[in-house]
Amino acid sequence: MKYRLIKVCGMRQAVNIREVEALGPDWMGFVFWPKSSRYVSKAPEHLPHHCKRVGVFVDQPVDEVVRTADDYALDIIQLHGHESPDYIRVLRQNSHSPAIIKAFSIATATDMERCKDYEGIADYFLFDTKTPLVGGSGRQFDWSILSLYTGQTPFLLSGGIGPDDAGRLRAFRHDKCIGIDLNSRFEAKPALKDVGLLKPFIQKIRQL
Repeated sequence: MKYRLIKVCGMRQAVNIREVEALGPDWMGFVFWPKSSRYVSKAPEHLPHHCKRVGVFVDQPVDEVVRTADDYALDIIQLHGHESPDYIRVLRQNSHSPAIIKAFSIATATDMERCKDYEGIADYFLFDTKTPLVGGSGRQFDWSILSLYTGQTPFLLSGGIGPDDAGRLRAFRHDKCIGIDLNSRFEAKPALKDVGLLKPFIQKIRQL
């Protein structure tokens, strides 16, 4: 399957941001949830210029999300908690109209039902592995569950994608899947990506 969009999430260190940006990802994610081990508490000395900036939030007040989006000139807001459709409507009314990703934690077919309420409200969905953690678990869910998704909102595939998964990604098929989200399995430690792992993987994915 052709993956035209690659997102690398959980960035924080300036040098690492430069190194990863040089590999050509389309989007780069920054986590603004204080309980995360990848939390960005202050602006890095370097932020990406050639890929879109994604800010990840978890059930945080709308004014906080809007303020952070302005401070970091975010292109995309990713909501990774239990934010309701009404929350997203209010966020749109108060923000400078960046795109919005709504993430869903997936373990069973029942989990897919939640996304129906967000059709036409979020710009993108992201399907991640359901765990006690909020993202970055390194664990995968059963991608075959996504065959049940019949919505019109394009989505990113996330959840434990690692250096050895190029073959699985090649075999995965869904006409609404526009890209992949890479995080913990490409890290030397939280918020520090291993460029030696990312570079060959991104090259392989670009060739799919």
